[in-house]
Amino acid sequence: EAVEQAFGTDVDYAMLVKFYGQEPEPRRRYSPAKCIGAEKHRITGNPTSKAISTSFVERQNLTMRMSMRRFTRLTNGFSKKLENHEYALALHFMHYNFVRPHKTLANPYPRTPAMAAGIADHVWTIEEIVRLAVE
Repeated sequence: EAVEQAFGTDVDYAMLVKFYGQEPEPRRRYSPAKCIGAEKHRITGNPTSKAISTSFVERQNLTMRMSMRRFTRLTNGFSKKLENHEYALALHFMHYNFVRPHKTLANPYPRTPAMAAGIADHVWTIEEIVRLAVE
């Protein structure tokens, strides 16, 4: 529903549903269950079957876990209030998209995702983000 609200029908969207085996034994409970299969489901548009993957989402999840303690597994650094959690996410995504140049976007010069998308013309500073919050 969120994808439809954000993009309407102007997106190729599919879902990969994975199936997992038995829960790990108690001594291995921190290890993930083994994936025993997967199904691809077209939701809207014409997604390319070969491109239906969890790779991009899993990479983003790892980046978030490495960048914000509140997303680290088995931590006491969790968000106590939803509002603070939302603020932390907003700061993370502003930094990720506007402040931090990405090596994969360095051609022809170091750029942020916002610059590559054409919605920013320079690498932002933390001060610029703080100014947004104050205004």
